[in-house]
Amino acid sequence: MTTNTTKTMMLGNFSVSFTVKDLAASMAFYEKLGFTKLTGDGQGWIILRNGAATVGLFQGMFERNMLTFNPGWDADGRALERFTDVRELLRQVKAAGIEPVMVSDATGKGPASFTVADPDGNPVLFDQHV
Repeated sequence: MTTNTTKTMMLGNFSVSFTVKDLAASMAFYEKLGFTKLTGDGQGWIILRNGAATVGLFQGMFERNMLTFNPGWDADGRALERFTDVRELLRQVKAAGIEPVMVSDATGKGPASFTVADPDGNPVLFDQHV
């Protein structure tokens, strides 16, 4: 029997972020699937929800689709009192042997982000807004 002694990383709220060519057309498509707007500016990005599923639509902001984690937010985008700061997650990711491809702020407080790439080059964004 083996024992897992690795501490579980608390990554935050999860969503899939799609890069889209036509924000309005993409929003209309997901609305037909029962998604409703949670937040967004309606011109460059929109976050949609259907139950526990969250989809972000981004026009002209990213090159590829990606997984997104938001430390400090609950599933409704509300700030949590307790969470693992994105800089601590960065430390844990590096300790696990994963090198980030982008880091916005490794030492400050408040909003910050970093991105890693999985073995196939798929980006995974850790984006803290609080």
